[in-house]
Amino acid sequence: MKCCCLGISNVPPSSNSSVLTGKCRFGFHYYYSPPNKRPMRFHGFHALRCHKMYVPGFGGASPESKAARNLQDFFTYAAVRIVLAQLESYNPEAYQELTEFISHNSLNDGDMFCRRLMRESPRHKSLALRILEVRSAYSKKDFEWDNLKKLAFKVSMELQRDSLKTAFLVIC
Repeated sequence: MKCCCLGISNVPPSSNSSVLTGKCRFGFHYYYSPPNKRPMRFHGFHALRCHKMYVPGFGGASPESKAARNLQDFFTYAAVRIVLAQLESYNPEAYQELTEFISHNSLNDGDMFCRRLMRESPRHKSLALRILEVRSAYSKKDFEWDNLKKLAFKVSMELQRDSLKTAFLVIC
């Protein structure tokens, strides 16, 4: 628990530390650690002592959760395309209904799209459940996660290589 000044704590120090004690202006006992003995700080938060990078600016969400959200929306899009291809060959009425619904509703948010589709009618609800099943099956069985990682790394390396080539040509 902190006292009235930064670096002052009311937690008793360990016996082997070089900590000063005293009373603050409010009469509380405090223990002062020299700046070099304090925990590392970085703009108001404790710096993590691990091998991971801190990524600011995601509104409290991790980059992994943002990527998962975008992948979920992409899987919904892919599932809609798969279901449309299946319906086109054996159920033209359902195909027409789903294409009409897609023309009036955005697929940018996959979960919201499925919620709206479920509320439309019982027939639309069965289409939405089918899309959700296909989305789950596609993400678990058919999507090539290793290939995604390889391609992301490859694209990143190509961009770095191109920027180095451009910088080298400008210098020469």
